[in-house]
Amino acid sequence: MADSELCESDWHMYYGVGMEVILTGTGSPIPDANRAGPSTLLKAGDTHILVDCGRGVVMRLAGAGTMPPFLAAVVITHLHSDHVCALNDVLTTHWVMTQGNGVLKVYGPPGTAEFVERQLHALERDIGYRIAHHEPLTEGPRVQVTELNPGDSFAINDVQVTTAATMHEPVAPTIGFRFEHEGKTAALVGDTIPCDGVDALAADVDVYVQTVVRRDIVEQIPNVMLQDILDYHSGVVEAAQTATRTGARRLALTHMVPAPTPEQYPEWIARAGEHYSGEIIIGDDLTSISL
Repeated sequence: MADSELCESDWHMYYGVGMEVILTGTGSPIPDANRAGPSTLLKAGDTHILVDCGRGVVMRLAGAGTMPPFLAAVVITHLHSDHVCALNDVLTTHWVMTQGNGVLKVYGPPGTAEFVERQLHALERDIGYRIAHHEPLTEGPRVQVTELNPGDSFAINDVQVTTAATMHEPVAPTIGFRFEHEGKTAALVGDTIPCDGVDALAADVDVYVQTVVRRDIVEQIPNVMLQDILDYHSGVVEAAQTATRTGARRLALTHMVPAPTPEQYPEWIARAGEHYSGEIIIGDDLTSISL
């Protein structure tokens, strides 16, 4: 569906005002029936920006009141599979729903262009079948990839975007993002340990969104590969300390390992609250934060 085909009621459903951050996927690589893979949707007026593309993201976009054709851009923090595995679904759905007329803009770290190219190569047979079957489709998906280096700044429509290096080694480079629109700010930094780049992005923001692990719980699990995640993710305590240090007005927790049940949310909030006095947000997929 192209923008020009929307009726007035559709417009009000898909486009809002102000800035809204929606935790479209709060899960992790560990499969969870109730949590999609890592992704976050930013709505700034009529500009919709998707940050990362974890499993199930297109369904969660629908739940958040948007669709791939309405995305101004997809922004990728890093190329770990759990953050990009559903990009092919976004690409294909955007292509089909715009009847081949839309261009999907994708921003990400070096390596993103190659990743997108290989996704399209993997979809070659499907693309060929659809072109053969649907007269409006005359060529494959149109994708405009911009590779970023930490420190780059740019605009997506009227949203100003600032980047900085995060720390998720051996994954490198990894990039965090700060979005500004009409005086509202949001920092979405992806997987990282505390670092100068995160501090710069989260300084005085209205909401700082951090992927987190419960270090105290994971340390008790006798699994070598699970223990490995501790050295390149922020813990709940560290995220809270970062929020305090940077003066962030809200702290939102996502990509939670191990995923808490709703009954456990107060425990997570209390743990963060020992180190941060602002609003702490934790919840299910599609938890929404209006700024």
